[in-house]
Amino acid sequence: MTLLADYNLPFSLALAVMLALLLLQMVGIGDLLDGTDAEMDPGFDADGATGGGPIDGLMSVAGLGRVPFMIWLSLLLLSFALIGISGQMLAVAVLGAPVLPWLAALGAGAAAVPVTGALARPLGRILPQDETTAVTVDSLLGRRAHIQTGTARRASSARAKVIDLHGHPHFVMVEPHDDTETLQEGEQVLLVRREGDIFFAQSMEQRNLSP
Repeated sequence: MTLLADYNLPFSLALAVMLALLLLQMVGIGDLLDGTDAEMDPGFDADGATGGGPIDGLMSVAGLGRVPFMIWLSLLLLSFALIGISGQMLAVAVLGAPVLPWLAALGAGAAAVPVTGALARPLGRILPQDETTAVTVDSLLGRRAHIQTGTARRASSARAKVIDLHGHPHFVMVEPHDDTETLQEGEQVLLVRREGDIFFAQSMEQRNLSP
């Protein structure tokens, strides 16, 4: 039984992708794929997404969020490949022939999710925690941001990008601190206060002109 056989193609591809991810991690590119918005305070969702009960349950079973995403994905691919290859070996031994690749892939995929979760949970307790570079929402106050999308007016927010003290980008919704002011797309602003998920900003140009 060979790894490169047609019936093992899904699993050999998974191993190839896993090795490619490890190579990206070694050269430092993989850090860009882990995402940085998720390092915000747990009470703040930079992209405005919210989780539901079933989704939270699935993420818990899969162990998603226990370790950095690239490590989690590598564990998932490795589990999928090893379970699939082992399953095909068992099929040959018991049935005398391997299972159809797509059927074997479905079974291996279903089994790989909880296995990945079981591996990620203890690994997450060993690895350095993400909180070492996490920031709170209020730590973004007093920092400069750039209006990315839209024009910010009173009761009409625009999307802005702000860099935290670790150099990580975050996207927040902003309105002008002065109700009579308008913040244009591409403008640099200063985050001066926050109410809920809305940041209030002052134009840097207006601030520089102030006595």
